[in-house]
Amino acid sequence: MSVLEIIRSRREITSFENKKIPGELLENIVDAAYYSPSGNNLNSREFILVQNRSTLDYLEKTTPYMKWLSTAQAAVVVTGRPDISKYWLQDASIACGYVWLTATDLGLGVGFGAVYHSEDQEESENREKHVRKELGLPDDRRVVAILGLGYPAEKPKEKKLLKRNETIFFEKFRQ
Repeated sequence: MSVLEIIRSRREITSFENKKIPGELLENIVDAAYYSPSGNNLNSREFILVQNRSTLDYLEKTTPYMKWLSTAQAAVVVTGRPDISKYWLQDASIACGYVWLTATDLGLGVGFGAVYHSEDQEESENREKHVRKELGLPDDRRVVAILGLGYPAEKPKEKKLLKRNETIFFEKFRQ
């Protein structure tokens, strides 16, 4: 499958089969995170692969919007390091995309759980504290997202996109 086909077919998955993910596939996903680009090649993002069921169940309670972690077979927790680069959030976000596209290419589904909340510092701190406590993360790491992984329990419907001419502009922004 081409990268563009993977991008077009990608959907968020919120229900997973009770089927273990082979280690080889998880290793490919970890490689995608590792090889994702970062500004100035600085290590401003780090990743934690979680497979332990009790840890996944704990992480499900990070926000009310991560119920799908109850059926996920693994997760990648993506962290950022503001002490390393001012582009930590962009670097971590790009890595999330690489993980998602790699998982899709491997026949796995991904549920995306935003932990970092740019508009509500208190909410972000509460979410990050919850994750930090379980995973032993130091205070200088920011928790950006949790990506739940597994085999999709069902195929999602085709995604309805905005009209292309409302999103894509050439040369200048059209109002």
